[in-house]
Amino acid sequence: MAAAKLDPIDLRILDAIQRDGRITKLALAEKVGLSPTPCWMRLRKLEKAGIVSGYHAAIAMRVIAPVATVLMEVTLANHRQADFDRFERVVRDVPEIVACWSVGGGVDYVLKVMARDIDAYQRLVDSLLEREIGIDRYFTYIVTKTVKDETVLPVADLLP
Repeated sequence: MAAAKLDPIDLRILDAIQRDGRITKLALAEKVGLSPTPCWMRLRKLEKAGIVSGYHAAIAMRVIAPVATVLMEVTLANHRQADFDRFERVVRDVPEIVACWSVGGGVDYVLKVMARDIDAYQRLVDSLLEREIGIDRYFTYIVTKTVKDETVLPVADLLP
């Protein structure tokens, strides 16, 4: 897929809305150096192109309740497309699995799981194993401290 052509104003718009998804039209326009209507038209164009895929609130879950964050490596027993499809279909339907990446290397997937506690995590794993979705091996890594969990992407720094 070809990279979208973004100019410096588009990059400033993306940076601003990542930092404050509730920014007003006027404040956004002032921040990026445009009048409100052209700024809003650019934002709509970025949304329609799928570059802006949504607006979300960041929830400080540990302020609400204690949670266990667990990273899980998964290797499947078989590597047919149907095996990957079955595993991914189940993962999408498990709310505690908040992220899943298909990766190259020694494992097939890395999952981020948020559970009430370690016992709840283990019950989740047991239920996945009982569903026979092709898991051969899994490794568990308990997150003891979050050092960095950035939601603002360095868009300008990642462009060629």
